[in-house]
Amino acid sequence: MSQILVVGASGTVGTQLVKLLQAAGHKVLRASSQTTLQADQVHLNLLTGKGLAQAFDGVDKAFFLCPPGYTNQHELLAPLIDVARKHQLKKVVLMTAMGANAVDSAPLRLAEIQLEQSGLAYNIIRPNWFMQNFNTFWIQGILQSGKVSLPVGDAKASFIDARDIAAVAAALLQDDRFNSQAFDLTGDASLTHTEAAALISQATGKTIGFEDITPEAMRTALLQAGLPAAYSEFLLMILDYLKQGAAERRTDAVLAITGKTPISFAQYAQDYRQAWL
Repeated sequence: MSQILVVGASGTVGTQLVKLLQAAGHKVLRASSQTTLQADQVHLNLLTGKGLAQAFDGVDKAFFLCPPGYTNQHELLAPLIDVARKHQLKKVVLMTAMGANAVDSAPLRLAEIQLEQSGLAYNIIRPNWFMQNFNTFWIQGILQSGKVSLPVGDAKASFIDARDIAAVAAALLQDDRFNSQAFDLTGDASLTHTEAAALISQATGKTIGFEDITPEAMRTALLQAGLPAAYSEFLLMILDYLKQGAAERRTDAVLAITGKTPISFAQYAQDYRQAWL
């Protein structure tokens, strides 16, 4: 069995990934920026670099992602990839985002290129918009006004369940058949936000709708919520890509890697229905 470092272990994907790897019998080290640690945690602060050298002690595989809220993703991920190369890890799985490879100068793409050129066995996974955004980032509007309010019009997105992303990452960390490949991860259907809201309505018995708002209104809401201006502009940019149709495409990567069809949005809504009640 392997000893696997999971960066982002307390996040939406990381939490599920840790469970899957532990269930498969691996020793998992959960990276944490906290100073008070549990037995299976290791201190690692990507913003300061503190704990970076020690975090890889005894590790032979790793899962990397950039914490949300930052636009300098390459600066934060580059030290991880450097140390992984120095330790000659047997496998690294890096999670970026669908569309990250559109421009080679983009921060996430720079991190991907660094990993591709590291000489390490690797996989890159690029998930589409998470289904779980509806029970986290968009939940305030749902609970307060019964609406998802975004500047995306009637564009479709092949939303993916974070549990499927974790299942793919777990499979890739344990299987070398797909080494040196990158995968765009999507759900099995492309939906508008109106259609997604309708499925949540069906699961909860509540009337939940979608409101198309202006980018200016979204910017105001993001800044009032306390998001940094730079990250707010980044979110507006990728929401505009969604509006232009960049998130509609579907792939069969989840099925090819895990052997299971992706979780449907209807199933996700049923599984998370308590969040909106």
